[in-house]
Amino acid sequence: MLQVHQIKDNYETVLSGLAKRNFPNAENILQQVLEIDQKRRDTQLERDQLQAESNSISKKIGQYMQQGKKEDADKIKLRTGEIKGLIKDLETRYSIAEEELKQLLYTIPNIPHSSVPAGKTPEDNQVVLENGNIPQLYEGRLPHWDLIKKYDIIDFDLGVKIAGAGFPVYKGKGARLQRALINFFLNEAAQQGYMEVQPPILVNEESGYATGQLPDKEGQMYLATADNLYLIPTAEVPITNLYRDVILSQSDFPIKNVGFTPCFRREAGSWGAHVRGLNRLHQFDKVEIVQITHPDKSYEALEDMSLYVQSLLQKLGLPYRVLRLCGGDMGFTSALTYDMEVYSAAQERWLEVSSVSNFETYQSNRLKLRFKGEEKKTTTLAHTLNGSALALPRIVASILENNQTEKGIRMPEVLIPYLGFEWID
Repeated sequence: MLQVHQIKDNYETVLSGLAKRNFPNAENILQQVLEIDQKRRDTQLERDQLQAESNSISKKIGQYMQQGKKEDADKIKLRTGEIKGLIKDLETRYSIAEEELKQLLYTIPNIPHSSVPAGKTPEDNQVVLENGNIPQLYEGRLPHWDLIKKYDIIDFDLGVKIAGAGFPVYKGKGARLQRALINFFLNEAAQQGYMEVQPPILVNEESGYATGQLPDKEGQMYLATADNLYLIPTAEVPITNLYRDVILSQSDFPIKNVGFTPCFRREAGSWGAHVRGLNRLHQFDKVEIVQITHPDKSYEALEDMSLYVQSLLQKLGLPYRVLRLCGGDMGFTSALTYDMEVYSAAQERWLEVSSVSNFETYQSNRLKLRFKGEEKKTTTLAHTLNGSALALPRIVASILENNQTEKGIRMPEVLIPYLGFEWID
């Protein structure tokens, strides 16, 4: 979340950034933040003044007692009792203001980086680059939801029987393709210096708040109500929370983690042809990369992460493009996001397969994730970043559709050592 001093010291910048996001009632909410913060500060000042008075009276009581002036000491003791009651009341008021301020700050999204374009919808996103040639398929080409039936590699009906819509069952070469992609992505990340971790796939409420999934995406997460634990929507949540309440040293940077997990999203309200088949699921597999960096290095790290994700798409032989998301299409916690989309030749449309984002200090402020500088006298908030590298469903859909022939589906050469076969036929 934003820090109060950010709002106070850069009011106009914050206001214009929220306007770029089309955030409603921004000025009114910012004014509420400043008013509550001032009330909190005034309460703290009054409490400190009373505590100073109490300390002074205690010293006088000691002096009177030493001088044998018990009667004078008893008189001013009455004031100390009164002060204790006032301090207790002020501490309660301070706690209420603190919580009110925190809950209000939770509702304010991150401020976009200066390079983020204004806009309201995905149509306003900027195409940064395109790479690769769109394959020319044979006349009888099929979308992936027909290919998986033809070759019996993914079964949606079995998933409905076991769990419900959006929970496919991968079979035979379909299951092996999933496993091959996961291992390929993890091995590639390891070669780029990412340390692999295997985190829990259930997180507590505090972890959800720390990375910004709560309260923003509460309705999109599955909740195990008996234990008040959430199924993760992405490995970003547990991996980033490894560093909650941690003070790092400047020499620790950059911290680079990668993890494979299943991901769970309710996707409430999603329907239509654009979410058919593997295009949108309630459960899917994803390999996630997370970096924690020095603030001076985070945008350099973001560009490196973008290039890394692009290298995976290049090795898979998939045509792709990179988008810089506009203010209205960016995630709540992000300061700058690049989306990577691959072209589905059978569906004749672009499919998002990765988002790479810099959150600057937005998450680390919630996480209380700080580092000590070279002088080690003060601590500073670190910057956090994450990206999909990669989400599997639409990658699988694009591989199946773009590599289909009349003979069968040719597998990308880079995956063959992981698969043990060259064709799905």
